[in-house]
Amino acid sequence: METQRQKKIATVIQMDIVDILQRAAIDGGLTGTLISVSKVSVTSDLSIAKIYISIFPGKQAQELLEGIQSNTPLIKHELAQRTRNQLRRVPELLFYLYDSLDYIEGIEQSLKGEENPVKNPDLLEKRKKS
Repeated sequence: METQRQKKIATVIQMDIVDILQRAAIDGGLTGTLISVSKVSVTSDLSIAKIYISIFPGKQAQELLEGIQSNTPLIKHELAQRTRNQLRRVPELLFYLYDSLDYIEGIEQSLKGEENPVKNPDLLEKRKKS
């Protein structure tokens, strides 16, 4: 169960991280790339913030995530500058890819019948109960 303080800190971090990442993407020449922070969860001792990001288009997602992870100290420093009046200590930042969009897209394709999610559909006949 998240406390109000955890939720408040997560919201502050989420708003600032979005701005930091978008600005970095623009400065890095990634104009066609959308980076959004889907979710931030902070541990009960406020020492770790898990940041789930969505990257669109997804082709470069893994590569961008690795770039973000390698620049975590710079991102943390920038966050500390922005939140110095709200947070005493900036938590350790851990970035993860939030791939629910890919998951949803896969479900939609399956529902449209574009791609059969069952790998061996001929096995279904054998499993039917008589």
